[in-house]
Amino acid sequence: MIEAVKEKTALNNEALRAEFSILSRKVNGQPLVYLDNAASSQKPDAVIEAIDRYYHNEHSNVHRGVHFLSQLATEKFEAARETMRAFVNAAETREVIFTKGTTDGINLVANCMARSVLRPGDEILISEMEHHSNIVPWQMAAEQSGAILVVVDTDASGQLVMEDFYAKLNKRTKMVSVVHISNSLGTVNPVKEIAKAAHKFGAKVLVDGAQGAPHGHIDVRDIDCDFYTLSAHKMYGPTGMGILYGKAAELEALPPYQGGGEMIKDVTFEKTTYNELPFKFEAGTPNIAGAIGMAAAADWMAGVGHDKIRTIEKNLLEYATEQLSEVEGIRFFGTAEEKTSVISFLVDGTHPYDMGAIIDKMGVAVRTGHHCTQPLMAKYGIPGTVRASFAVYNTYEDIDTLTAAVKRAAKMLK
Repeated sequence: MIEAVKEKTALNNEALRAEFSILSRKVNGQPLVYLDNAASSQKPDAVIEAIDRYYHNEHSNVHRGVHFLSQLATEKFEAARETMRAFVNAAETREVIFTKGTTDGINLVANCMARSVLRPGDEILISEMEHHSNIVPWQMAAEQSGAILVVVDTDASGQLVMEDFYAKLNKRTKMVSVVHISNSLGTVNPVKEIAKAAHKFGAKVLVDGAQGAPHGHIDVRDIDCDFYTLSAHKMYGPTGMGILYGKAAELEALPPYQGGGEMIKDVTFEKTTYNELPFKFEAGTPNIAGAIGMAAAADWMAGVGHDKIRTIEKNLLEYATEQLSEVEGIRFFGTAEEKTSVISFLVDGTHPYDMGAIIDKMGVAVRTGHHCTQPLMAKYGIPGTVRASFAVYNTYEDIDTLTAAVKRAAKMLK
């Protein structure tokens, strides 16, 4: 039956896999099986080449110079902004703020809201499945402003309890910040429904799209969120780079996040006039190469096709779930009907760290631990999980190797 499934749902991703040079290397004498994509995906040659080309032939600082290289670098940099505007379907390029990544984007919004919007008694609504990057900044904002952090329940299958969300949403709610796709469970949250409900109470909505961006087309106007954050390194791009999308009116209403060059129009010792969007939130020399690399990754994904990416990952998830179910004593965490590309599990009688260390010796890279979702792990009463997460370059053979490694590790550890 397994062979029939493999034949029926052939991935046809061999050509894509060949574009990732790192996948040809060996680890501990074994061919690399990279299944830690939720932490950070590998990079296609097109992305590496775009960054290399920039530093070899195009580098200069942007926006301020009149010479050829400065103009060229500025053109490439702003072209990258347009690429990312299209990637998330923002209405205007000024709604796309370059950041260091998802964490930076959430901190930007939380910091600015604490200074200008949140007041004592206001409420910030998040969920139990949030990454620490979507918990700690809001705790800090609450401490600074006197606002209250309210947490929506997650059920045993890893789904948001929407009845609890609606019960806790009220006229005191000023901010709803929720993950699009859970990094530890793979759950896809109904962010469009959440945004619609929150807006009825006048609350603003931020969506943590760190795991959303790699797995399909993002349409911020369809979601109708006020803010959306993502990281390039999750979506086949470079580390230390991302974007914050924000509706123009919402970004205009917030004060600057940091001060320095670029985010100003005029400076005197008496007063500074701030720059227009998006530069108001981009103090200092930006990560120019990172922006170019991120745009190359977005272009690469578009070239593959978002539908194809979703189909490949869906088939991988189904096959991995079927294969790993054969492991004696395995328990899955995150069994929501709407989920993607992540399998978290424990095997009875083993610790996730021990399992991960043994699997690594067989050349298989998985993530072990709490995945920066400690409150969620505490809810389930576990120290963490083993997490296998898939990307478009993974294969059925990768999953076969993973399953064999888990079975062998389980025998050794029990």
